[in-house]
Formats: sequence, C-alpha cells, structure tokens
Amino acid sequence: MGKILEIKDLSIIFGKSGDAKHAVQGMGLQLEKGEVLGIVGESGSGKSVTVMSILSLLHPSAIVHSGSIFFDPDGPGSIDLLKADEPSLRRFRGGIISIIFQEPMSALNPVRTCGQQVEEVLIEHKKCEGSMTRKVVCNWFEKTGLQNVERIFDSYPHELSGGQLQRVLIALALCCEPQIVIADEPTTALDVNVQKKILDLLKQLQKELHLSLIFISHDLGVIRYLCDRVLVMKDGKKIEENSCKHIFENPSHPYTKGLILSRPPLRKKLKQLPTVEDILKGCEENWFDDTNIVNSTEQDRKCSELQQLPRLIGIRNLNVRYPRNNGWFFQKKNWHYAVKDVSLDIFQGEVVGLVGESGSGKTSLGRAILGLAPVSSGEIYYRDQRLDGLSSREWRLLRKKLQIIFQDPYSALNPRRTILDSISQPLMIHHIVANRSAARQKASELMEMVGLSSLFLDRYPHQFSGGQRQRICIARALSLNPEFIACDESVSALDVSVQAQILNLLMDLKNKLGLSLLFITHDLSVVQYIADRIIVLNHGELVEEGKPYQIIGSPVKEYTQNLVQSVID
Repeated sequence: MGKILEIKDLSIIFGKSGDAKHAVQGMGLQLEKGEVLGIVGESGSGKSVTVMSILSLLHPSAIVHSGSIFFDPDGPGSIDLLKADEPSLRRFRGGIISIIFQEPMSALNPVRTCGQQVEEVLIEHKKCEGSMTRKVVCNWFEKTGLQNVERIFDSYPHELSGGQLQRVLIALALCCEPQIVIADEPTTALDVNVQKKILDLLKQLQKELHLSLIFISHDLGVIRYLCDRVLVMKDGKKIEENSCKHIFENPSHPYTKGLILSRPPLRKKLKQLPTVEDILKGCEENWFDDTNIVNSTEQDRKCSELQQLPRLIGIRNLNVRYPRNNGWFFQKKNWHYAVKDVSLDIFQGEVVGLVGESGSGKTSLGRAILGLAPVSSGEIYYRDQRLDGLSSREWRLLRKKLQIIFQDPYSALNPRRTILDSISQPLMIHHIVANRSAARQKASELMEMVGLSSLFLDRYPHQFSGGQRQRICIARALSLNPEFIACDESVSALDVSVQAQILNLLMDLKNKLGLSLLFITHDLSVVQYIADRIIVLNHGELVEEGKPYQIIGSPVKEYTQNLVQSVID
C-alpha cells in the first residue's frame, strides 16, 4: 500500500557536548499504510525518544544530531517533520498524527472535564464547532466502548477508572481521524480483562479507520497479539526487524531471544526464570526442560510441607469499607466494601498470590494486614498477636517484622534523600545499628544482596532506572529483617528482563531468609511463577483458592476462567 512514514539515520543526544549521551543512534524505520508496527526493548533503549521526535515532543535538553523524518515519503505532499515549523507541526499534532500516552492521569488535565479536553482537539483542528461538538465527543466515547457517555463527558479524570480513562485517551487521539496513531505503552498498568478489551478496541478501530499504528510496549504478549511487524531496539539502536511471526518463532539476535524467554510462561511453573543476561551468555538450553519445571506433584508436596509450619498471618471474616459520602445534613452514610468477609492463612515461608481485576480489593486487603487501611470488622493475627485495633505506638514496634514493597518505585523513595538515607533511616529508628558508620555498612550489605553496588549509596533516586529503584525498595524492606512482606504490584511496570531479575531475586531471598510474601498482582504469568498458592478476589470477596496448576490450569469459578482466558500469552 506504500509508505506513510519513514525515519532515516536519526540520532538524538541528551546533555552537553562534554557529557553527551546518545539516546538514539542511526535509527531508521518505515511504516506502511494500514500497518501495525510494534517497537520493543528495555527501558532506556530509545523507543519513546524515537517516536516522540516524530512530532518534536522531546525534552528541551534533547538535541537532534542528524536524520530526517518524512511523512508520506512517496507522495506529492512529502514533508520532513524535523524541518517543519511550529504552525505546520500544530496541524500534524492530533490532526494527522496523534499519540495515546501511557499514563492517562498525567496525560489529562485534572481541572477540566474529559469532554472539554476532547472538544478542544476537535475545535483546534476545525473538525466541528458550536453545539455539535458535544454530540461528536459523545459519539466517539460510544465508539470506544464507554457507557453512560453524558456522565463521562462531564466527569473529571479522577472520577473515572483506569480503563475508562484509557478509552477517553483513545477517543481524544482518534476524534480527528488521524492517519497515524502512536500508542506508547497504553495498557501497562491495566488488569488482564481491561487490557484485552482495550487491545481488541484498538484492533477494531485500526481496521475500521484504516489507521497506521505504532505500538510501543515491553509486554511481548501484547506485541504478538496486536502487531504485523516488530522492531527491536537496544541502547538506542535497531538490532532486529521482521514480521511478528518470524520474530517470535525464529528470532535471530540473542537479545531478542532473551526478551522472549525471560517472560514467565503461563502454563508452566519454572524454578528459575532466564534473564536477558543469561541468554546473551549463551545459557539457554535447559530453561524449559523437566529439571527447571515444578510439576503438580511437587506443588502439592510443597504446599503440604508449608501448611505444617506455624501460621504467620491469620485473617478471619475481614471487612474493609470506605465511605461513599460524608453523611452531611442528616444523610445516611453509604459505604463501599473493598473487602467482604475474607478469611485466609499465610504460613511461614509461603508465597500467596493475590489476583483479581482493578477494584477487586487486593491492595485494600494487603494494606489492612499492615494497618494501612481501615478494618471495619474481623480479625487479623500476626502469629498469635491481634493486629486490628493496635495503637500507632504498638504498630511501630511491629513494623520491622511486617513490611511492604509499593507498586511505584518512583514515588516510594524520597527524591531529596540519598539511597543511604532511605535505607539507614529505619535501621536507626529501630535501633538495629548503633551509629551512621554501622548503618552504612549494613546498607552496603543490603545493596550487594539485591545486586547493586554499594558505591551507589550516595546517589539520589532520580539517578537510577525503574528496575534499580525497585531493588532499592526491596533492600529497604529487607533492612529490618522482616518475616512478612506485602508486594503490591511490585513488578507490574518493569521490563520483562528487569522483571525476571526481580522475581528471581525475591525467590532467592525468600528461600534464603524464610520470608513469607503476599504477592499482589494482575499478571497471572507472574503469579504462576512465584506463588505457592493463589487467592482470587472479585469485588472484595474470595471466590477461589488453590495451587497455581489448579487456578490457571483448571479454574472452577467462571470469574477465574474469564481472568485466565483474558491473558494474552
């Protein structure tokens, strides 16, 4: 059908000449009309920098060192977007080439309604005006599968769920009927059901509107499901490009093989995940044979052995609720029950996986155990000690035994404190070390334990990648020698290569230190690998419980069956 976009010899650097870093080097790609092109690679590989340069949306510190980006290179109206002036680029942005960003809460204006923000794009590109704009926006909301579109139009971003916001972003990107859409990790933080619905919607709209789509993701299952052709990037360079079928069935570069193999398989429980580094070293022969697979008999035996050990966490008839309104002027308070009458035990050394859709109560349950969410009724025990109802002072004494690793490593660390300060502060508070010198020594040992150099202790969080920050959060959680850690979506936003490293690290530390983990996730492939037992929540209720081979291989409840079927493997 012909090319609609061509990038030639693109090189982009950040920083001054003496300390310049090449984010993209000699990059070239072609996008055909009506094609879905997937771009994959680890964080820092140059994926987003490459596509953001198409519309000159790079950070001011970025310098385009060389290259050209031609729109419709074979047509009479061919234009080099890198040389286009600002008025021309404004015509392209949203009107001819649009972007679906990764994080809708930061991509949308929090003080304007969702409808107003889509109207603005239509008016800017003169697609409609006056009273017609509301009707057009609502039609696009309907096309993207939103319900009650009049309410959505008048809602602010904070009033909608993640799946609804992502649909609003899709409507915003498509309402001017562009020729090219760039989707930058648009489903990363969504649960499996919502993710599949969004991907199916993109597939459908791409065919209906004859769009050319560039889809950036570190989730290779998503790339395989959606794309016609795949381009693999590493260190700012293109290292492999081919049809999607060829890339997944016969990758030629070891790095591509590493990305594919390091993703946890859904139907097999491995003892250890391969990493990209393992594959690059040539260690790829025994990862998927019987020596590295945990069969159902071994899973049964492991669970039986764990349940003979002392109970570490006990939950009985737990309810967690939040007020829907404040009950002003004699109104009766309405409550939302995030957790409803849940009972479960977690044994010493056991990893319990907690899965379910967004809003199912997973995080509320994990936080309630740690005293971070309100318990309206029920009982929570750590060994034989009752946890619900403890005072702040009593909780402080227990904190060193019960820890949490949060989902977002970027907000979990204080940007004004060095890594040494972040790790040593709890050591000093709980009197585990006597002075700063001893704290530094302990922090050095913890950094080495999680695979980071102790030389990094005097750096600040912004100087680390997402995977490195998550390792630092793990080191901080381990600093107090806890017996129980709640991992709240702690690997959901990481590349498959870094994810494999973190999961292997957690398994090694669990076996070495005898930790018990509550692993909260929406990724069934991850929970298959790490969990000894899986708990399924739906609307706050425990709907199914079993070993990984039971929950994933032969789920009993319809809700669990739908979860498993929605996984894009």
